[in-house]
Amino acid sequence: MNRNSKHIVVVGGGYVGLYTVLRLQRTLRKELRDGSVRITVLTPESHMTYQPFLPEAAAGNLSPRHVVVPLRRVLKKAAILNGKVAKVNHADKTVLFEPNVGTPHEISYDLVVMAAGSVSRTLPIPGLADAAIGFKTVGEAIALRNRVLGLLDRAETNDDEAVRRRALTFVVVGGGFAGIEALAELEDMALDAVRYYHNVKREDMRWVLVEATDRILPEVGPEMGRWTAEQLRERGIEVKMNTRLESCEGGLVKLSDGEEFESATIVWTAGVKPSPVANAGDLPLDERGRIKTSTRLTVVGAKDAFAAGDVAGVPDVTNPGQYCAPNAQHAVRQAKVLADNITRYLHGKELADYRHKYVGSVAGLGLHKGVANVYGVKLRGLPAWFMHRTYHLSRVPTVNRKVRVMADWTLALFFKRETVSLGEIEEPRAEFRAAATA
Repeated sequence: MNRNSKHIVVVGGGYVGLYTVLRLQRTLRKELRDGSVRITVLTPESHMTYQPFLPEAAAGNLSPRHVVVPLRRVLKKAAILNGKVAKVNHADKTVLFEPNVGTPHEISYDLVVMAAGSVSRTLPIPGLADAAIGFKTVGEAIALRNRVLGLLDRAETNDDEAVRRRALTFVVVGGGFAGIEALAELEDMALDAVRYYHNVKREDMRWVLVEATDRILPEVGPEMGRWTAEQLRERGIEVKMNTRLESCEGGLVKLSDGEEFESATIVWTAGVKPSPVANAGDLPLDERGRIKTSTRLTVVGAKDAFAAGDVAGVPDVTNPGQYCAPNAQHAVRQAKVLADNITRYLHGKELADYRHKYVGSVAGLGLHKGVANVYGVKLRGLPAWFMHRTYHLSRVPTVNRKVRVMADWTLALFFKRETVSLGEIEEPRAEFRAAATA
């Protein structure tokens, strides 16, 4: 190891972490080869999840392995260490790193990149932590798929009306992209699945969307948001706006409109907040708890520190006074500017501003159904669904993953998707323990 090398530590292996290091491997090719620069990525997982594909993975349209990117395979010039950063001490240029297994230790750096992303934003709602499930990881998406299909099995084999009603009531809290796409894809999958059941029909299932504001999918605009709500209602999905989840202890859902009912599936998608690592150190924060970041993606008032993505408060130069939204569209584009600015910084050149005008949004609403508002062009149904798939295929990293995703979609044209629950994979030792203790 070159003792005089510049050590770049990247905190986080999500969108920003992956795309930044991918580009640095090209822009700093010479420096990485001769050892004058080295890169370390600190991340809990050894893969990056392409979250826009989680709903399709949950619905069985994509293999879960194809919505993740193995970091060690694509970031060959960087060291990948699995664990979490407990503290950032920028004054001494060290981070306290806690490996997933092992003893915490300090890692020193010359330049730090804060790219830790976000976590689910929860509220102090009774029963939420025990009864609900999030929708930010592959594990959550596949567990949710297994749960929905497993509950159809439960209802099929049970004549107790209370058990059936609880099993067949599905609640999604949050009317943003994650909530709407998860709800629409899972309902679409369940509708496919019930064709193979004798004791469960579409009208037996109850799907409920709970949204605290007066609109859903705000990113696609009021008109398309209203259209989406109408489409969901036509499918028999209850869309409850201006309604809050008050409690869900033991699966008993209590809403602010006074309604109460039992549900075995409660999905929480009501927003995100910056990763806790943002507040675990001496880097400055803005009023929303994000790392205070300049338009050049440098940390304000901190030399040798950069930040981007959901963990950073990046001013939107195209919309003065506002900040860039915490979404994949900004994260991917910020990573490109971030990598180039790091390269410029190391070469003593002037840094560039991050500038990107939001082009619009696309959302999938199940197989062959979607909604889009891009550059003011509003699309619905099949054209929007096609645009949704085309856009995200172009954005998923590496040719390897693009080909695998295309293969999944192509096979789906000729074969029906699998509608079998593999819930036992969540407890693989349960059957062995039962046999060993019998």
